[in-house]
Amino acid sequence: MKRLANYSQYFLRSPRLIKELIGHSTLKSNDTVYDIGAGSGVISSVLADRVKKVVAIEFEPRMAAKLRENMEEFPNVSVHQGDFLTMELPKTPYKIFANIPFHLSSPIVHKITEAANPPEATYLIVQKQFANKLLPSSDYFTGQLGMMIAPEFATRVRKRLQRTDFWPHPNVDTVLLEMIHRPEPLIPSAKMPAYRQFIIDCFSDPKVFARMPQQSIRLPVGTKPSQMKLAQWVALFEAQNHYK
Repeated sequence: MKRLANYSQYFLRSPRLIKELIGHSTLKSNDTVYDIGAGSGVISSVLADRVKKVVAIEFEPRMAAKLRENMEEFPNVSVHQGDFLTMELPKTPYKIFANIPFHLSSPIVHKITEAANPPEATYLIVQKQFANKLLPSSDYFTGQLGMMIAPEFATRVRKRLQRTDFWPHPNVDTVLLEMIHRPEPLIPSAKMPAYRQFIIDCFSDPKVFARMPQQSIRLPVGTKPSQMKLAQWVALFEAQNHYK
């Protein structure tokens, strides 16, 4: 089936590669795993042999029909046509492994990380540039979203992919990104909405960031929000009073 450009679809070509990528994950035989943007079901079919249950989600109607046809031989795969961003997530434990539409990476990560019951582990194939912004220990500048999620999720790149791993070939470099839900968050869950707003305000308005008690955490003069590490953000949040 041809790619639909409007849905930012780049399909992985090799089931063997998908097996290798799953080998870099924490997926276990008793897991329930969501495949977002499942396409024709290449990832879902490999997952079906490795985990207890697969929920394959596809938005585009024509592709969803093909997905249902392809998944008929896998009794542990259920197909859902619809928008993941508006779906209700499960209340029971689950994980995610997906090759998501690149242009929806940010809203998908927002939904996953702000869910009442977030996945225990998430594996997303995303643009390398997007992934770098989510890594608290990155040598690159860290983005706003990365610091919003870091107290609750440990993130790292598990594997770099080649452009030839996809069809059609994307014009960007891609990686397999891992997000593990921390068993003990660095900030209590009840305070996370306030922390997320704190991060948004500090990144969005230099005056707000300048008013924060930076000296109390010995932040070097002239440090920009994008240059701060996770421990500094947690300390600064705990030192200020406005977002308590």
